[in-house]
Amino acid sequence: MIKQRVQKELRQLTEEPPSGISVDVASLEDNLSELKMNLHGFENTLYEGETFQLLFQFDENYPFHSPVVKFTGKIPIHPHVYSNGHICLSILTTGWLPSLTIESVCLSIVSMLSSCRVKQRPPNDASYVSRAGENPKLTQWRFDDDTV
Repeated sequence: MIKQRVQKELRQLTEEPPSGISVDVASLEDNLSELKMNLHGFENTLYEGETFQLLFQFDENYPFHSPVVKFTGKIPIHPHVYSNGHICLSILTTGWLPSLTIESVCLSIVSMLSSCRVKQRPPNDASYVSRAGENPKLTQWRFDDDTV
C-alpha cells in the first residue's frame, strides 16, 4: 500500500508540480521509504531566493500515520523550525489525516515559511536540540503559537 500511494503522489508531483516545490529525483529509492523534496522561497518573503530540502521517511503505516518530515542540509531560520531540522507543525503529528499528501505537507510548510515575519529560532532551540532524538514524531509538541 505504501509504495502504491507514494508512487501515485510522486507521479502527480512530477506531472503537475506546484509552484516552489520539486522532487529531488536523485533521492528516490526503489522501495520509496524515503525521498527528498526541494522547497524554494517565494518572492516577497523572508526566504525569497533560498532553497531548502525536506526529508520524508515513510513506514508501513503510511498514509494512516504521518511520515517523518524534517529539513536536511540548509535549515531555515524560523520560529517553528529547530536547528536540527525538526518542524513544529501539527499536521506532522497529532493533526495528521490520511487524506494529507506529500504535496499538502510541502505546501503547508512553504506557507508557514512565507508567513514568517522575523527569522529567528524557537526560544528553546538549544535545549530541545540537545535532548531530541532523530525522530521528531517522538516529541511531545505544544502547539500554542500559530501567529508566525
